[in-house]
Amino acid sequence: MNPDDPSSPPSFTFPHFELKDIFNILAQEEDIPWSYFRDGVDIYRFYGDGITGPTAALIRFRKEARVPMHLHEGWEHILVLAGSQRDQNGIIHAGSLRIHPPGTYHSVVSEAGCIVLAIYEKPVRFMERPLKPDE
Repeated sequence: MNPDDPSSPPSFTFPHFELKDIFNILAQEEDIPWSYFRDGVDIYRFYGDGITGPTAALIRFRKEARVPMHLHEGWEHILVLAGSQRDQNGIIHAGSLRIHPPGTYHSVVSEAGCIVLAIYEKPVRFMERPLKPDE
């Protein structure tokens, strides 16, 4: 941008995160700094803490991994990037988008494993305690 020429387009740089080729996420899987979420389930948060306010995150389910029954107190958008997952509404495969409205609840399992992009307006409320490995 030329400050003396008001017709020139502005040139802004700002903090941002960019993940390229997201539908080929498996090629980048090991480059993502995953954190523990639940047994067999890892998370990488783009923003938010999952406790207050909105969050966007990648969630990786290992084979047979589960997330127990939880209530959506706000909107949740799930885009399956690789693999598939199943809940009470059926199976969603890579390339599928499912939106859960506030007040809905479900549990999730991924028999073969998957990676999803999850964007949720408010934190979820878990309705059952997580199982310990010996249960």
